Amino acid sequence: MVGRTVRGLVPVLLVAGALTGCSPESGDGTGPGAKPGGGTAAKSAAGKTAAKGGTVGGAGSGCELRVTFDMAKRWNAQAVAVESDSPVDAALGTQGPVSMVCEIDAKPAGHIGFLRVWQGDGKGGTPRQVLEDFVAADENASRTAYTRSTVGKLSVTEVAYTVHSKIMEESREARAFAVATPDGPVVVHLGGLDSQEHRAMLPAFELAKRSLRLG
Repeated sequence: MVGRTVRGLVPVLLVAGALTGCSPESGDGTGPGAKPGGGTAAKSAAGKTAAKGGTVGGAGSGCELRVTFDMAKRWNAQAVAVESDSPVDAALGTQGPVSMVCEIDAKPAGHIGFLRVWQGDGKGGTPRQVLEDFVAADENASRTAYTRSTVGKLSVTEVAYTVHSKIMEESREARAFAVATPDGPVVVHLGGLDSQEHRAMLPAFELAKRSLRLG
């Protein structure tokens, strides 16, 4: 399986950090128009699913995960390794109780953003607890809205929230869902350059969520 370390993602993650204001001094996400879920436009996009282009999670899929789900057409999955002895990896590749294990790039499909998969150990708690800790680890996150649904036999918790960028002086939308597995929690997160890109990629997020199953 071809992969890369978090250090190999540093240029991409630093750009994302600059856009979202990854310092303790950044704003609290209460800027004008910052609403979790993005209002009507985001809800409309979230109701759609993208066309399937492949499946990720199984052997030979680009990322071997505890779950499998469908990817949108032209999105590209690549495994990510967080090296435990690297402070850089720990800072960029871990958020709350989970660590990044897979990055699914939307650029081949014409979007600027990623679906990122994060996994934790078996002591991760409920999906809601994991998501709360995941979001709390981002000091720029606010205006959270949680929902719960069932996919097959899996209980899935989802959060929509905003992330404030002091540099850009605006907030952008973000979304994630979490599920418990016998080996620990899994979080799938959708970011994006801005809220417009985020909304354009929501059908890919919905495809992943609605096709979710244990690996």
